[in-house]
Amino acid sequence: MAVWRAFAQPLRYAALGAGALPILAFPQLNLEFLGWCGLVPGILILRGAPSAREAAVRGWWLGAGFFLAALYWLVPNIGPALLLIAVVFGALGTGFGVAAWALLRAPLRPARTLAALIVLPSYWVFTEWARSWQGFGGPWDVLGTSQWQHPAVLALAAVGGVWLISFALVAANTGIAILLLARGTAVRAIGAAGFAVALAAGPAAFALSAAVPAVRHVTVALVQPGITNSESHRVDASLELSARLRGARPDLIVWGESSVGTDIDRDPVLLRQIRRLAADTGAQVLVNQDASRPGGARSKVALLIGRRGVAGSYTKTRLVPFGEYIPLRGAFGWIARISQAASSNMVPGDGAHLVWATDRLGRPLPLGVLICFESAFPDMSRVDADLGAQLIVYQTSDSTFQRSWAPAQHASLSAVRAAETGRPVVQAALTGDTAAFDARGRQLALMSAQQRGVTVVRLGLPPAAARTPYDQLGDYVPWTATAITALAAITGFLMVRRARGGRVPWDGNPRRARSVSTVGASPGNCREGQH
Repeated sequence: MAVWRAFAQPLRYAALGAGALPILAFPQLNLEFLGWCGLVPGILILRGAPSAREAAVRGWWLGAGFFLAALYWLVPNIGPALLLIAVVFGALGTGFGVAAWALLRAPLRPARTLAALIVLPSYWVFTEWARSWQGFGGPWDVLGTSQWQHPAVLALAAVGGVWLISFALVAANTGIAILLLARGTAVRAIGAAGFAVALAAGPAAFALSAAVPAVRHVTVALVQPGITNSESHRVDASLELSARLRGARPDLIVWGESSVGTDIDRDPVLLRQIRRLAADTGAQVLVNQDASRPGGARSKVALLIGRRGVAGSYTKTRLVPFGEYIPLRGAFGWIARISQAASSNMVPGDGAHLVWATDRLGRPLPLGVLICFESAFPDMSRVDADLGAQLIVYQTSDSTFQRSWAPAQHASLSAVRAAETGRPVVQAALTGDTAAFDARGRQLALMSAQQRGVTVVRLGLPPAAARTPYDQLGDYVPWTATAITALAAITGFLMVRRARGGRVPWDGNPRRARSVSTVGASPGNCREGQH
C-alpha cells in the first residue's frame, strides 16, 4: 500500500514533467528562454508540498524527469537502464526540493526570500558539479550551456565558467517564483531585483570586457564525410574531400573522431597518402584512429600528420559513458548484456596536453586537441589554455545518435568552451555537427548532421599567454556554491532541532514560537504567552 500511495500522487507526476521542461531550452529545439523560466513550475510544485519529506520526494521526481528528458537518446545504448540512471541521479534533486519548500513557503519574508535567491542557485550548481565527475559519467545538459547562442550571456562563462551561467539562470527562475508567490511589496521588490540582476549580469559582463586582439589568423578546414558503409570508404571520403582544399590554402585540416579505422603505424600505404595530402595542400592533417593496445584493448588517438610523418598525438582521456566504458562496471556491467553498451572498457590517456602544429608559413601553432565527449568538461580545455594553446580542437563522431538531439547539443558545448577559455574552438565531426566559434563564443560556421563536405573558417588567435578570469581563478563558483549549500543544510538542521525542542518553530512564525514555548506552563502563563 505504501508503494501504491507513492505512485498515486498526481503532483509527483507533475514534478516529473516539470523536470523535463528546461530540457527544451537545449538544442535541437533551442527554446533558450526556457532556461530563464522553465524551472518556475517545478519550484512552485516543490514549494506547495505539505511537508519537507514530500518536498524531497517531489524534488527526486523532478530530478528524474530532467535526466529522462536529457538523456533519452541513450536508449539505443543502455535500454531500460536509462530509468535506473534517472532514478539514481534524480536523487540529487531532493535537497533542492527541501530548500525550495523551506525558503519559499508562506509567509514569505524578506530574509528567507534573499536566502532563496542564493541557496537555490547554489544547490543547483552544486548538483551539476557533483554529477560532472567522470566516475559518475561526466557532465551533460548543464543548464548554462542552453544559452550557447547568446554571446552576451556567455560572457559570464569567461568570468566563472558555465557554472556562473547556471547560477544566473536558476536565480532568475527563483526571482520569477517569488514574484508569483509574494504578497508584500518588500518581497516582490526582492524577487524583481533578483530576476533583473540575473538577467543583466551577462550583458553587463559582455559590455565591461573587451575581446583580446588577435595576434594572427589561421585558416582551418573541417572535414565531415558523413555516414559511410565501411571504414575504408570513410577514409577515402575524407581524403577525397580534403584533396579539394589545395586552392583554399588552409593552415590545418581536421578530420572527425574515428576517421581512420586502423592503426596508421601498421598501414604505411595510408600514412603515405595522408603525408602526400599534407604536402599537396601545405597543411598538416589532424586525423583520429582507434588504436590497438597490448592485450587487445583499444584507445582513441588523435594524430597530427605532416609531409614528414606523425608530428604529434593525443590519447582520449575522458571516455564516453556506456559507449566506451560502463561507469562502475562491477555493479552495472550487466547493462552490456541487454543493450549496445560497451562490452569492454577502452583505455584512457594520461590527460590534456598541447599538440604542436605549424601553420603553412612554418610558425608554431599550439593546439589543445580533445576528443568527442571531452568537450563537456570545462577543466580540460582550461588546462590546454593554461598550457598556452591558441586554438582548441575537438574531434567527434556522434554516429550512434544521428536522429536525436545529441549532435546539436554536442556542438553547442564548443561555444561555451570558447567563451570560458577566450580561445576560438572548432569541432570536426565525422557525421555531424561540425562547428566553429570565435574567442567569445560567437558562431562562425555550422554543418549539420544531414550535410557532407568541408567547412573552411578563418580564425583570429589570441596571444598564448591570454587568460580569462575563469582561466585564472578556476572553479571558484562551484566551490562557493558547495560551501553555501553545506551552510544552508547545517542551518536547516539546527533549526529543525530547535523546533523539535520547542524553542523555534520550523516555519519561523513568532506567534507559534510563543505558543510552543508555553507548553508545560501554568494556564495563566499560557494565556499570557498567546497575547
